[in-house]
Amino acid sequence: MRQFGLIGKAIAYSFSKSYFTEKFIQENIIDCVYDVFDLNEIEDITSVFSRPNLVGFNVTIPYKQAIIPYLDELSPEAEAIGAVNTVLIENGRKIGHNTDYTGFENSLKPLLKPHHKRALILGFGGAALAIAYSLKKLGIPYTVVSRNPSQAEISYTDLNQSLMEEHLIIINCTPLGTHPDVSAAPNIPYAYLTDQHLLYDLIYNPAKTEFLRRGEEKKSTIKNGQEMLILQADKSWRIWNNPSHSV
Repeated sequence: MRQFGLIGKAIAYSFSKSYFTEKFIQENIIDCVYDVFDLNEIEDITSVFSRPNLVGFNVTIPYKQAIIPYLDELSPEAEAIGAVNTVLIENGRKIGHNTDYTGFENSLKPLLKPHHKRALILGFGGAALAIAYSLKKLGIPYTVVSRNPSQAEISYTDLNQSLMEEHLIIINCTPLGTHPDVSAAPNIPYAYLTDQHLLYDLIYNPAKTEFLRRGEEKKSTIKNGQEMLILQADKSWRIWNNPSHSV
């Protein structure tokens, strides 16, 4: 039985587990199992590595960057991004990949219009690193908004009408609004949103976060993270099953 799974913290509910379990049923894949490995600390990863039939696993919050020192190798994309969400075990070597960026990129591109020239990234954890990488590939300049901004970022209090009008793509990479705290939302000036804006939320539960709901009120285009998750999961599966063709 080939073993797959997801590592993270406080992940009792997992999109990945339900997705792959359903995939195995639908495609009559009887030699695979997908489990959730809820780790209190990244150091507990050794218990996952010790599983004899482990082929690969996904990585979620808060370990997308913390996992890197425990790996033997990174794909070029994962190294450039600085975050890993997929690990392949091949001949005993633990190889880190990032499929978040392809999931995001391929779900965003159909929504882009000529006026979508600049983006705001809200938050800058492991997932946001992949978003930034995707935007660079697409040739879309971005500005990072953070509660604790560095020299390369701005704070939420810096956001004004001019910045909101210049950045017509806004991507929420924070956990604000995730179930069960569904009333929370990033602290941006929603009054300046227009029907020209595109709001993308990496959150998928609930399907329409408060962030997206407020954008919808202003006639903005909205998109949640469900398709991104499906696309990145499919890419993970291809990596695990065709490691020599995983780019």
